Amino acid sequence: MGSKLSGKDLIKIGFPQNNIMNLALGLITRYRRGEKKENILLEAKKVLEAPEKFREDAVWAKLAEGLIQPVEARKQQLNKQMAPFTIFGENEIDEQAKRQLYEALKLPIAYKGALMPDAHMGYGLPIGGVLATDNAVIPYGVGVDIGCRMSLSIFDLPASYFKGREFQLRNILKENTQFGMYDTHREKQDHAIFSRSEFKDIPLLRSLLDKAYRQLGTSGGGNHFVEFGVVELHQVRSEWGIRPGSYLAVLSHSGSRGLGANIAKQYTNLAAKQCPLPRPVQHLAWLDLDTQEGQEYWLAMNLAGDYAQACHEDIHRRLAKALGERPVLTIENHHNFAWREMVDGKECIVHRKGATPAGQGVLGIIPGSMTAPGFIVEGRGNPLSIQSASHGAGRVMSRAACKSSLTKSAMLKELEQHGVELIGGALDEAPHAYKDIHRVMGLQNELVNVLGTFSPKIVRMDK
Repeated sequence: MGSKLSGKDLIKIGFPQNNIMNLALGLITRYRRGEKKENILLEAKKVLEAPEKFREDAVWAKLAEGLIQPVEARKQQLNKQMAPFTIFGENEIDEQAKRQLYEALKLPIAYKGALMPDAHMGYGLPIGGVLATDNAVIPYGVGVDIGCRMSLSIFDLPASYFKGREFQLRNILKENTQFGMYDTHREKQDHAIFSRSEFKDIPLLRSLLDKAYRQLGTSGGGNHFVEFGVVELHQVRSEWGIRPGSYLAVLSHSGSRGLGANIAKQYTNLAAKQCPLPRPVQHLAWLDLDTQEGQEYWLAMNLAGDYAQACHEDIHRRLAKALGERPVLTIENHHNFAWREMVDGKECIVHRKGATPAGQGVLGIIPGSMTAPGFIVEGRGNPLSIQSASHGAGRVMSRAACKSSLTKSAMLKELEQHGVELIGGALDEAPHAYKDIHRVMGLQNELVNVLGTFSPKIVRMDK
């Protein structure tokens, strides 16, 4: 478009100043971006004048339906009673995080909730919050980094492999990982994910395909990392084909990059327009899964989750190739996502925002900090936690507090004392920023069984 089409342009051709105008702008942004403004306005005016002719139109059907049977977006009211919930490690969780859960439990769509012992305040749902809803998905209940996940590759190499090879392993990490918004791999890799139909069928995803291709196998900033470390397996499953013992391993933590962030932004805005909420809970606007937008978000969210997995696959493939070894075992899980699951006999949408799936026998990784071990766990399927567990130790200091009260030299000295080398990394990810992971794990004995640990040795993060 020569100049961007606005609401004023639609008003000039006769559109009412209500949700119909917002709906039209949304459809134009989604389906007609890049086309001439004059042509779009000409077509939109035809829909306005004879909506019944556009009931089956691929672009305008929803607008036509809205013009024939107008549906006004009504401000949703919260219930007075909260849906049932359980908090694990209540004394370790700040009041703001609890309050966020209590507000979410009053949503008309809320069915059941839980708070994990690593919980702290977030946007919308608290980090460490789990919420089961009735046929509705909350984009901010999933989070901005859709499909943020853990992936652990264990190699049939003893922990002693580190001795004398620190320099080599450090270089492997430096040369085969990329972090942040702009750095990408020089040699790009193709992946089956890019041939998925969603990239063709959903206009937003079509516009993000090139970015997703460029960012494959890269990691974000903040608390995202790739690290070499030592796995101690205390218990093993027969299908693993590996004995209890100490092994070299790679652990990574990141999500769906720019793809997920753009999906979150677009559908959060759509939800906010369709489902206005009181100010304290405005970030919890939802999309009904019986609507076109709800179905679109569900498809886009699942694609972003699969893309996040593809990114981890590429990271681990590059490192394994540089090592000249193949992993004997990979364990992985999302912890920012929504799933269709049975909750107390009812099919629900289960949002886990910073929580690890912990259904009966389900494997997962719960990381600690740079100086504390992570844990390989097996879920116990506890219904009180909606079959969930913590996604880490959880922050006890804000990023701003870290920067104002800690020093980089003190952080590096502590890492050295624990035999950990850091490449990149910022002060707001200092070990002091996190709760005691051993205490957090002790508060969820009824949620997971521990099969082993992962201790970081060489950690790579964003600059």
